[in-house]
Amino acid sequence: MISYETKDKIMECTVNWTGALGTRSGMGFMAETGSGHTLMMDGAPDAAQPDSGGLNLAPRPLELLLAGTGGCTAYDVVLILKRGRHDVRGCSVKLDAERAEVEPKVFTRINLHFTVVGKGIPSAAVERAIALSHEKYCSASVMLGKTAKITTSFEVQES
Repeated sequence: MISYETKDKIMECTVNWTGALGTRSGMGFMAETGSGHTLMMDGAPDAAQPDSGGLNLAPRPLELLLAGTGGCTAYDVVLILKRGRHDVRGCSVKLDAERAEVEPKVFTRINLHFTVVGKGIPSAAVERAIALSHEKYCSASVMLGKTAKITTSFEVQES
């Protein structure tokens, strides 16, 4: 059973190996989140060992970790700006990361570049929202910050 109970701080997810298109070869996986959503993951193809590689049918698990971090921090930035009564009309964050060369190949450097679109949003407000997310609210970036040097940059576009 999958459950998500915020009062107890419990979050669960079940991940099942699907193989390749329902076979028991390949490295495809399906995750079902506690909120009832599913997503697919796959490994990179391995020409040297075809049975141990994926088929490139879905994102890699670490790509999803990076994407989740981007979603977590962008959520914070938009919410903080909206709560500050700023006219936010768009927000995107581009993440680029480097990984260690040896196992475990953890992220060692991550840069998050935010593009915030709105009307009359002061740069100082965006800078503050990013800092609050990075230092206090975004659980994903705080966790990744234990192994990676995280830097941020931003631009504000008037709309």
